[in-house]
Amino acid sequence: MHNKLKEIISDGRQALGMFLELEGHLAAECLGLSGLDFFIADAEHGTFDVKSAAAAIIAGRLRGIEPLVRTQDSTRSSVLKMLDIGAAGLIVPYIQDLDEVKRLVEFAKYAPLGSRGFAWTRSAGFGKDAASPKLEEHFNICNAQTLLIPQCETAGCLAQVERIADLAGVDGIFVGPYDLSIALGVPGELFSPILQSAINRILEACKSSGKLAFIYAGDVPTAKQRFEEGFDAVACGMDVLCLMEAVQKLVANVKG
Repeated sequence: MHNKLKEIISDGRQALGMFLELEGHLAAECLGLSGLDFFIADAEHGTFDVKSAAAAIIAGRLRGIEPLVRTQDSTRSSVLKMLDIGAAGLIVPYIQDLDEVKRLVEFAKYAPLGSRGFAWTRSAGFGKDAASPKLEEHFNICNAQTLLIPQCETAGCLAQVERIADLAGVDGIFVGPYDLSIALGVPGELFSPILQSAINRILEACKSSGKLAFIYAGDVPTAKQRFEEGFDAVACGMDVLCLMEAVQKLVANVKG
């Protein structure tokens, strides 16, 4: 098991990805062939379930892009299923507080960090292609290579973000700027000083704890700004928006 996304960031480079909303393997393959470093299959706001996420994960790995999944929620079933089918990491939405993240670590990480349940699933090569034939070593490799990234988008999570970032088993934090702006009373004001102050706080918490800092950007200028600020990874836009914009441009160019 090898996580190329972690390698990119460890080498001092910044990673560019995108949210994947279109189910099935073809869209995932296209993103991989487009030069992106990762995608996030969206099971929270999108229509992905375990079966469709598995297809996207397999296709993504085939085309050299790291497949992350944004889970439906932070429950054990949501977390365990997506890990068992081979997700390279999880973005877990709408985190409320430190206690929720502690439970999340229990669900997502094997002992000694947590108490993730084990079976010879796809992520373990069905017993024929595990990270190691020794379970303890397999657990250690999986814990190191599988990313667990709570999403900071609530006032409660922001209030404890330093402690959350510092928690063993947490690999990074993903900033959800839209919901965070709503939580802070400036809905949709993505360049509000109030929101920017919160984003800076989250970024600093990640840097101080040696954890990865992820964020969503809705367009290219914002993505570039976030990289300049020091974010390790930016998810820029969504596949469906790129598709619509490309088709609209084609229609305008052909039909005038």
